[in-house]
Amino acid sequence: MIPEGPPVNLRSDRLAMQTAPIQWILKITVFTLLLGLLGGLGQAFFPGPWFHRHFWTILIFFALLTGVTGVLALLLMRLETFQSVSVILGTTVLRLLLSIGFVFLILLPGDENILWFVIDFFIIYLLYLLFDMYGLITNLRLHSK
Repeated sequence: MIPEGPPVNLRSDRLAMQTAPIQWILKITVFTLLLGLLGGLGQAFFPGPWFHRHFWTILIFFALLTGVTGVLALLLMRLETFQSVSVILGTTVLRLLLSIGFVFLILLPGDENILWFVIDFFIIYLLYLLFDMYGLITNLRLHSK
């Protein structure tokens, strides 16, 4: 006997998988706009050395990096040949290596304010990492049901 389970709607599953990258890009865009708004307000109300001159470059870099790695992770999880843990670990390592390369390119000419660059860089890095992990964990929770 074949046990009966809940009916499976393959069409809705396929549609959900197709819209997942679009939803991810929309979420990362909204998150980036909110961080940009907070950064702009911070620069307006708290002038001083707290915001490095490459603040906006860092923000755009991480928005693009998180968007690309998030879509890549969603597409790899869709293939079902990769385990979700290896996908998350792989995208995190890719993000780390590209971030190290970005820091090297920015600091190569010699920057006079390295401390605030590092502080701004790691704050933005951690915020986008938290956003990415939250998004991937909620996506994995949907796949486990």
